[in-house]
Amino acid sequence: MNLDVIISDATPDAKRLLAGAGVLLVVEALRKAGGDVRFVGGCVRDCLLAVAPGDIDLATNLTPEAVTQALQSAGIKAVPTGIEHGTVTAVSEHRGIEITTLRRDVSTDGRRAVVAFTDDWREDASRRDFTMNALSLTPEGALHDYFSGREDLSAGRVRFIGDARQRIAEDGLRILRFFRFHARFGKGDADEIGLTACAEKAAMLDALSGERIRVEMLKLLEANGAVAALQAMASCRLFPHLCLERACIEMLEAFLGAQQRFNEGADAVLRLGALLRKAPEEDVTWLAGRWKLSNKEHQRLRWVILEAEQALPEPLEEAGLKKSIRRFGADAVKDALLLKAADGMDVDAFHALAGSWAVPVFPVTGEDLKKQGVMPGPEMGKTLARLEAQWEESGYSLNKEILIRLL
Repeated sequence: MNLDVIISDATPDAKRLLAGAGVLLVVEALRKAGGDVRFVGGCVRDCLLAVAPGDIDLATNLTPEAVTQALQSAGIKAVPTGIEHGTVTAVSEHRGIEITTLRRDVSTDGRRAVVAFTDDWREDASRRDFTMNALSLTPEGALHDYFSGREDLSAGRVRFIGDARQRIAEDGLRILRFFRFHARFGKGDADEIGLTACAEKAAMLDALSGERIRVEMLKLLEANGAVAALQAMASCRLFPHLCLERACIEMLEAFLGAQQRFNEGADAVLRLGALLRKAPEEDVTWLAGRWKLSNKEHQRLRWVILEAEQALPEPLEEAGLKKSIRRFGADAVKDALLLKAADGMDVDAFHALAGSWAVPVFPVTGEDLKKQGVMPGPEMGKTLARLEAQWEESGYSLNKEILIRLL
């Protein structure tokens, strides 16, 4: 269907968006300046899915200069966050709201586009990637759907607008976005036309910046459909372009089963570690550099793949696990237990312990020992270690008074 479909039953969703902090003020400012305004992007999609909308994005036929003037005239701060691409961010009631002028592509090079401004809503919608992202909603609740996006969203079908190869040629990141959106919204198999285009254009991934890869892949791993999306990516032979040659989807699938069983939340880096548990250290280092992981993310990934086993006692029993919880922290121990559960080990009781045990604090300090005549230095360190070992052996029952008497 290529007609402009207007569906009027979305009015409650529009009111919901307008109720967000500062949104109505921005809409009124743009309309006072003569602008046509609609909600676009993810907030419209979220409304149709009956989930809480995240960021609010608006589109308008006003030029960026007119948008800036309209906001300033209304006493709203205007920030030129992407002025060359027509985007101004309004800061209204401490909330950032992106406003983008309707655009058409003049030229693209696979990474960025040169744009010109337009007043044609359909032309603007046609430059977007997927049909479900081309929806727009007026403040009165009229939903404009040029490419059957609502139908695709309802069916869980991620479908490129127009020629899938052309959409990808405009920006290679759309390959990863295709699979990321399928991981979040997809139902059943991925769109065959999209898969074929992604496979044919796979080499475009090599030119993507690590930062862009990192954002898309970590979001994909957080999604409920991560396994299916990764399987589809593997079928398109994308993994060599993403430093994922040693990825083991089966291990990730088992890990996600354990996470679900223990009702643990999504953690993208932890899931990446489960995916790469068979990868050697040099592969982990290479991926962290290529994806531009932060130092914290890299260290966590290394821990999951190379060191998590150290967080669990051998054999696995309660007293030893409590020591591990005190040393590594409950979260690290639970992560290690989830990895064991993915390997088929029964760790239910230990996972419950790690989540519920109130970690006691060793009651004796160096100051306490100084008062007893113990001099700072190696002797004090050895004494503290001996007392702590006795405290642990007692099941953490010995108090300070008893421990001091054991000096």
